[in-house]
Amino acid sequence: MMTAVMTTTGARKAAIVLIQMGRERAASVLAHLGEAEVELISGEIAQLQTVAPAESRDVLDEFHQLFTARAHIVRGGLEFAEHLLEQSLGKERAAEVVQRLNAMAVQLPFQFLHRADPAQLRSFIADEHPQVIALVLAHMTPEKASLVLSGLPSEQQTEVAHRIAVMDRTTPEIVRNVESILERKLSSVLQPTEVSRVGGLDPLVNIINRSDRSTERQIVEGLESLDAALAEEVRSRMFLFEDVVQLDDRAVQLVLRQVETSALAMALKGVGEQVRSKITGNLSERAAENLMEEVELLGPVRLAQVEEAQQAIIRTIRSLEESGEIMIRRGSDDEFVD
Repeated sequence: MMTAVMTTTGARKAAIVLIQMGRERAASVLAHLGEAEVELISGEIAQLQTVAPAESRDVLDEFHQLFTARAHIVRGGLEFAEHLLEQSLGKERAAEVVQRLNAMAVQLPFQFLHRADPAQLRSFIADEHPQVIALVLAHMTPEKASLVLSGLPSEQQTEVAHRIAVMDRTTPEIVRNVESILERKLSSVLQPTEVSRVGGLDPLVNIINRSDRSTERQIVEGLESLDAALAEEVRSRMFLFEDVVQLDDRAVQLVLRQVETSALAMALKGVGEQVRSKITGNLSERAAENLMEEVELLGPVRLAQVEEAQQAIIRTIRSLEESGEIMIRRGSDDEFVD
């Protein structure tokens, strides 16, 4: 419901409502919002020094009206809700609430993509200009965007990845035009049911981190030839399997407790001595010997199998990081990845 409150001054209104709810309830609401919304509202909460009683009362009254109106709509539709609101608020105030509801019904760009199959979407946008593809992917969830990106030709992947990274702001008119054209193209295959800020390094890194290792490697190597400085910055924000050497010993031990020996042995095929030493150095002597024996017994294996095992371990590392059990160090300055 907090998302619905957000209009031009909606972030402040949402912040006021959350403050009134108390820490625990506010935290449970924030847990259901997107990262951008959480960041925006949190910024407003941080800036709120004092709130005049009149402003607080007005915001809570508006929130209550909108919440009640939405409940009526769920029960009987917009006309039913408007009728009940007129009885309780009067015709003029009811019209204001309905107007706000209609304004909030305007969705964020490209919401219809949540109903699109990534494979079908890829076939529809593959021939579009790389800037158009970048704009579309930047509006998608990282999971779906990675599926679309991984199916594009390697050269096109590189170009699109570069444009996502350097894209900053796009005018609403361009976004609406692209959205309208793409939605018309996809209308037959969709599953039933002021300035837009998109792109940047974070969306690109999120997409890459959810891609398979082959796609990940192609994108980073392609960016290297296209924009070396950008590639280095992207690489610095990513966590590759070889980066396990950057983890402290306690973190490595926590990871190893959640990884099967067979999967670990597969992941260690073909890696450098530094990585192997980091792993075996955090095992008992006996466990380290058994692990290396299993690595040797595997014999030749497909690269895809090795990369799949490594990706599984990376997912474990990221899961532990997200839960706050470990932190990933970046570079000599000991920066941390959020």
